[in-house]
Parts: sequence; C-alpha cells; structure tokens
Amino acid sequence: MENITSEISRKPIFFERNRVFRVYLGGKLFNDFFGDEPTDGNYPEEWIASAVKALNSNSTDPNEGLSKVQGTDIYLDELIEKERENILGGHDSLGILVKMLDSAVRLPIQAHPDKPFSRKHFNSEYGKAEAWIVFATRENAKIYFGFKDKITKEEFVKAIERSETEKDAMEELLNEIPAKAGDVYFIPAKQVHAIGYGCMILEIQEPTDFTIQPEAWCADYKLNDYEKYLGLNPDDALECFDFSVYGDAAVALGKKAPKIIKEDGGVVSEQLIGREDTPCFAVKRHTVTNGTFRELSAPAVYVVTDGEGEIKGEDYSKPIKKGDYFLLPKAAEGRFEIASNSGIQIVECIPPFNV
Repeated sequence: MENITSEISRKPIFFERNRVFRVYLGGKLFNDFFGDEPTDGNYPEEWIASAVKALNSNSTDPNEGLSKVQGTDIYLDELIEKERENILGGHDSLGILVKMLDSAVRLPIQAHPDKPFSRKHFNSEYGKAEAWIVFATRENAKIYFGFKDKITKEEFVKAIERSETEKDAMEELLNEIPAKAGDVYFIPAKQVHAIGYGCMILEIQEPTDFTIQPEAWCADYKLNDYEKYLGLNPDDALECFDFSVYGDAAVALGKKAPKIIKEDGGVVSEQLIGREDTPCFAVKRHTVTNGTFRELSAPAVYVVTDGEGEIKGEDYSKPIKKGDYFLLPKAAEGRFEIASNSGIQIVECIPPFNV
C-alpha cells in the first residue's frame, strides 16, 4: 500500500467521477461538459479533487463528497494522510474545495461563515469564502447577490417567517442579476447570495460544507431545521449574515474582471481571483492555442474547461479533454507540462498557502 500511494503522489492525480447529493435539482448541463445524461436530478454537483465530506443529514455513505483516486479504492483524504509531504509539501490541508454545479432551480437564500464564526461554532479553521465562474446557462438564468436595500436583522427574520407560506418572500430582498457564461464573482464569507435557476458554475471555496440557509423552501422541497441552521440556534446562525453591505456596493464587491497576466508562445494566462480579493485561494485561467504551458504550480487543482491536449512529463503522457480534472501534488512540481495543437483551456485552483 505504501509503495502504491508513494507512486500515486508523485504524478498528476486523476479521480473517479464524484457527483454529490443535494436537496436541489440540476445537472442537465453536465451533458456538454462531462458527457453525462442530459437530465436533472438530486446529484447536481461534481466535487472535484475533494478531501471534504458532504454534510447530508440522511446520507448512508460515510465517504460522500470525498474523491476516490482513479482506478483504486483510495480516497483523497486517506492519500493525503499517508503522503502529506509529497502532496502538500507538509501542509495540514489542501485548503480548497472545487465543485462544478448546475442549478435547475433557485437555491435557497444563504450565507457562509467566516473563520471566527467557524472556530466558535464548528471547531473549524475554515469558513466558506467562495468564487464562481459561470460556464453555461439556461434561458433567463440569474444569480442573486447582496441585499438590494438596507435591512435589519429583525426585518430579515420577518422575511424568513413569511417564507413559510410565501416562497419568494426572501428572493425580493436581494439584487437579481442576469447570469451569462464568462461571469466571475467572489462571494466573501457572510455575504448573502443565491445561485439562481439555470447556472452551471465552477465554484472554488474554502474546504467546508457550511451553509446557513434560513429560507423555508428550495423550490418544492421544504428544508428542515438542520438543513437551514446546521444544528445551531437560529439566532446564532443568523450572525452569519452581514447586513452592512447592500445595493450597488454589494454587486461591485462581488463582480470580478479577468486580468491577463502573461502572454507567451501561444499561451495566455489570466488571473480570475487574486491576493487582492482574498487570502483564501487564487484562481487562474490558461488558454493554450498552439503550444505548451509549463508553469503549473503545485499543489493545485486543475480543471480542463475546453478543448483537448495532453499532460506530459518524465516517462509520462496522458490525453486530457474538456471535463477532465486532476490534482498536481507538490512532488510533481516543475516536472509536468500541458501541450495542445488544437487548443485547450485550463482553470488552475490554488490553495491559500500558495497565494
């Protein structure tokens, strides 16, 4: 076992598919990205190179959410435990969770904890700041971000109560924004938001499944108290929401514009989320039109978002295409490159200790 894990941890690590149960419906748009059946269901999220367990109250799978190394029975959290130096360079945690999700309905109005809140209530060093990259949409797709107007906690509580019988009572409190492919958002911890109907989004976040979503309904599904408050007293849980930012200022806080940081030999690299946005992670996008991308950082999670090519290194070559993803471990840094003659695009998701 030790020899196997040591070998795995020195090369790009690919994983079995990892669709995760959620209470909302979606997944149809995975057809064009992953080649899945074009149907909506309760597995609308693909957790990518995940060492995080899903917080599903009725789950019978103790490993739900965890990624399994391709062709093995080894889960990523187990591999990290055995090969921490090779994979993380000695760090305690990968520090990020990457997901692709597709929403056929509007998700509940929600916010995520910051680090102090997580330490106090969840005994975790991680909150859940996150970023969205919109990859595809259905007709009239929307997202909801930030309070539309100034609101007090007491007014918010009244809207929560109204949501028991009025399903849109909370939606009207938020800025409604049309969603289109290419949009990039950063969602700070404690910022109110909801992914709307019809959005396929690559989400990069801190490595937790902590969500406070006090709205009574998710489409036709009635949320229970655990799903809304994760076992917390509702009054304590609502401290997760920041009521100080609203209107255009909230939208400006979230919307990001990609910045070209390098153009060289058929490779264009862009920064989508950087140090000035958050210390929690960074996100870059690399487009290879006809050439080789050699500056792969490690550890980092890579998602092929368009085209095809190959990743190659010392006595190693593997074809990659849209929908593939892998973790490049620290021990592989500087030893692998991605080449394409026909064009390939890769999103690089970088842990906090490399930001």
